Amino acid sequence: MSADPGAFAAVGFALYAAHMVGDHWVQTDREALGKGAAGWSGRFWAARHVVSLTAVKVVFLAAAWLVFALPLNLFAVVVGLVVDALSHWWADRRHTLAGLARRVGKGTWWERDPQAPYLLDQSWHIGWLFVAALIITGVTS
Repeated sequence: MSADPGAFAAVGFALYAAHMVGDHWVQTDREALGKGAAGWSGRFWAARHVVSLTAVKVVFLAAAWLVFALPLNLFAVVVGLVVDALSHWWADRRHTLAGLARRVGKGTWWERDPQAPYLLDQSWHIGWLFVAALIITGVTS
């Protein structure tokens, strides 16, 4: 059985649009400043951001689901959103993504170019949106 490519496109775009709105418009300044802090404070602000971001994704995905009558499985939707949320939280703790950047040879760029952390962060998130869309649309029954 193969997944519906139209559903994948609709889900993928809904998640991408929601990500852009949630990560840039909905995220509060306090969340943005606090999510990379050490310890429980940083974990809290990252979690708070991911909860609001995921809520935006649920709204956008529900709109696409209803408008296009997408053949989605609720369990797959939940799993896809959880995978996306966990990957987002992990990266937004900042030291985690910085460490990965160093391990894969991007550390010099990370340190040298002030845009590198943001670009690597966003590309990480968008890559995981692709995975979430595959999960969400890959289970239809």
